[in-house]
Amino acid sequence: MVVQAELDAGTRTDGLTTDEREELAQLRRENRRLTEDVEIFKRAKAFFAEEIR
Repeated sequence: MVVQAELDAGTRTDGLTTDEREELAQLRRENRRLTEDVEIFKRAKAFFAEEIR
């Protein structure tokens, strides 16, 4: 807790602030969702490519 408070206050620079941790978690969630979306689109593309043949 003390280390995190020091990071948040800017007196330490050897870790992530609370805001940076929250942003990182949000970006990881978004990345996971986008990766899943890409996989869905790949499967749909393969499905429709077979339908056309």
